[in-house]
Amino acid sequence: MVACDQTPAWAALQQHWATDIQSLDLGEAFAEDGGRLAALSQQAPWVFADLSKNLIRPATEVLLRQLAGERGVPAWRDAMFAGECVNTSEDRAAMHWLLRTPADGGLLAASPIAQRWSASVRAALAEVHATLESMLALAEQVRRDSAITDVVHIGIGGSHLGPEVVVQALEDWHDAGKCLHFVSNVDGHELGHVLRRVRAESTLFIVASKSFGTAETMLNAHSARTWFLAQGGSTDATQPLSIARHFVALTTQVDAAARFGITRTLGFWDWVGGRYSLWSAIGLPIAIAIGAERFRALLQGAHAMDAHFLIAPDAANLPLRLGLLDVWYRNFAHAPSRCIAPYSHGLRRLTAYLQQLEMESNGKQVTRAGEPLMVPTAPIVWGEPGTNGQHAFFQMLHQGQELIPVEFVALRHGGKYLAQHHESLVVNAIAQAQALMLGRGGAAPERRCPGNRPSTFLLLEQLDPASLGALIALYEHRVFVSGAVWGINSFDQWGVELGKQLAGDLQSRQESGQWWGVDASTRGLMQRLLGE
Repeated sequence: MVACDQTPAWAALQQHWATDIQSLDLGEAFAEDGGRLAALSQQAPWVFADLSKNLIRPATEVLLRQLAGERGVPAWRDAMFAGECVNTSEDRAAMHWLLRTPADGGLLAASPIAQRWSASVRAALAEVHATLESMLALAEQVRRDSAITDVVHIGIGGSHLGPEVVVQALEDWHDAGKCLHFVSNVDGHELGHVLRRVRAESTLFIVASKSFGTAETMLNAHSARTWFLAQGGSTDATQPLSIARHFVALTTQVDAAARFGITRTLGFWDWVGGRYSLWSAIGLPIAIAIGAERFRALLQGAHAMDAHFLIAPDAANLPLRLGLLDVWYRNFAHAPSRCIAPYSHGLRRLTAYLQQLEMESNGKQVTRAGEPLMVPTAPIVWGEPGTNGQHAFFQMLHQGQELIPVEFVALRHGGKYLAQHHESLVVNAIAQAQALMLGRGGAAPERRCPGNRPSTFLLLEQLDPASLGALIALYEHRVFVSGAVWGINSFDQWGVELGKQLAGDLQSRQESGQWWGVDASTRGLMQRLLGE
């Protein structure tokens, strides 16, 4: 396949930007086209999207869909849902979608793609449901255990961010009376601050590491174990205050967990990447917080978005539209970043989650074939919940010199607390999108805002498990779309591995005192920070 920037559609899109869009005035576009909102908005499962304030015309999306076809995006999507090898560098499938597929295939069963499922895919689906039942049974056991008041989840990366963002988002749905804590940073202050707030006899520790060897996770886990034993805990599984009772491992390495003293383990599969793993046993803290029925609703929302992505026609396929819009801004409008502005306290960690999902997936400079990419890929994803962001970086969005697309995420119903607050929150979100588009003229130069700044508006009816599942799956699939356009393998992360390897090497050198071949700056910093 030719490079993305050598396709006919790419050249057509460059010309389209120069002649039809670069001079587009969004205010005038609405005045000229009474159907603009209808043409550039849509309802998908649990998510309504208004794309009408973007620097596009309906013709833009036609050209972007042409680009998707020339880049084989539908074929790559179908291959992923067929369980075929799309993680080419690691020779694996990417079947996170299988984690939320009902045992009978659900909404995917009638699709021609399901007819391509091999015996191994069908066997994997059966294993998924066996593990799901075990995980939910354990969650219910913990929920019923009145002696357990606190749950401490120890992980990093996707095994941390995924559960954390969901547990926080669904705070209004917690009903087990448990306090959940998340530890990821190897900085001992994070673990220390949590341990000061819990008691050994009433705490369950969850250690999430597929290999049971992730350096940061295992350092935190061993420190938690040391603390537990110092508080009167025991390695004897017959004792009530034992590691066997108060620790659970989410890992494939049962023997390593057993050596640690853990007897209760739940596993998952090598076709589940960390940043796509919250739907698996990694979701145990979510299930403890909200219960089995609501965890199934989370999966149901994600499954509905999976089916939408696979089956919906291209012109009404929201993950496809958003993924192509991301390519449009990154490569044709030359926007280096995208701002995420969730107007919901529950979604306060959404941006951190999306930073990993997008930048770890698509922050790459070679194609899946190992060829260098001549165009930039993943934008920098950043942001802060509204209305806090309005009093911080929104100044730059309105009057700065960079083109920064903004993505608002809002709720129609804000939950059980102070309805007038929610109305003010939503009005602020809508007003900011309007202000970005219209700007302000006719004032002193320092007060003028140029306007014509693009934004997308994603709206959920409420922040419930099904809606949240659909929203997260929507983001997963749009990242896949943009990666497929660029020809990237969105499922590996070799840049992450490099830092881990070098940290291990420096730790060994610090212990041995052997510094031959290490650059002067690195050696100097090691001596200054860790030397006597």
